[in-house]
Amino acid sequence: MGFPNAGPRVMPDIASEPHAPFAGRLDWVGMAGVEVPVTLPLEDGRIATAPARVAASVDLHRRDARGIHMSRLYLLVDRALGDRPLSPGALRALLAEFLASHSDLSRRAMLRIAFEHMVRRPALVSGNTGWRSYPVTISAALEADRMDLEVAFTVSYSSTCPCSAALARQLIQEKFLADFGAVAALEHERILAWLGSEQGIVATPHGQRSTCEVRVRLDPGRGDFGIVALVDVVEAALTTPVQAAVKREDEQAFARLNGASLMFCEDAARRVQAALDVSPGVLDFWTRVSHHESLHPHDAVAVASKGLAGGYAPGLACDAIGG
Repeated sequence: MGFPNAGPRVMPDIASEPHAPFAGRLDWVGMAGVEVPVTLPLEDGRIATAPARVAASVDLHRRDARGIHMSRLYLLVDRALGDRPLSPGALRALLAEFLASHSDLSRRAMLRIAFEHMVRRPALVSGNTGWRSYPVTISAALEADRMDLEVAFTVSYSSTCPCSAALARQLIQEKFLADFGAVAALEHERILAWLGSEQGIVATPHGQRSTCEVRVRLDPGRGDFGIVALVDVVEAALTTPVQAAVKREDEQAFARLNGASLMFCEDAARRVQAALDVSPGVLDFWTRVSHHESLHPHDAVAVASKGLAGGYAPGLACDAIGG
């Protein structure tokens, strides 16, 4: 049986109704972990696609409003990130759309995009290449005409302990004296053979896989994020990033690099600090290096920043909903 004279069907919208019992402004409201693909322009002109997790939010400025329109944010994210390559300008446009869609509710907007950035890297010597994956998070926030932009990434590298290296050298010297101390004159060939034997190299310094986390505030007016260029700056400063394609000649070259670049965590942090301090377009930065010790069950950690007054200032995005 029908209902005569029934008008157009109207669906309830509870979120738009006043919420008097607990009225108040909210710093951020939105979604975290939204699954979308992102497209990235590469240095050689190609476009890469990567699966991403996105956090999108706006503030709830009106005290009496119960909630925001999350579906509007989702649809804007879905359309923008699926159709446009990532760029600072594209993120500014998307954040402006967030605010336009909530003009009666919100005054600031935030977006955080986390993905794995795949880069093909050459081997040290052999001429082979292999893929390296770098976890990257891009955060952007907009309030009025001010946009804050941050790129965060992590680099894995090898670190060899200077103290351990010195102790190993001492043991090798002592072993040499024990084996040859009574010999008045030594032949070159005999010494060379001893150095190439397991009996001669009685100790080796301990090394460990290490990680360098970097957060960089960028000029939002730039044309791109320069992710690979920033990673290159950090890897060049550390000198021993982990390798993908490795033949014996590459492994030997890697051993040489480690031997020529002994470093405590303090050394590594200062190297990255010095490199980022002169990188163009970097307004501020924060870095933490962690040496995942092979000697201890704990890590050795050092933190450095640009040194601006007040410490690292990531901007509006720092206190928003996580991704």
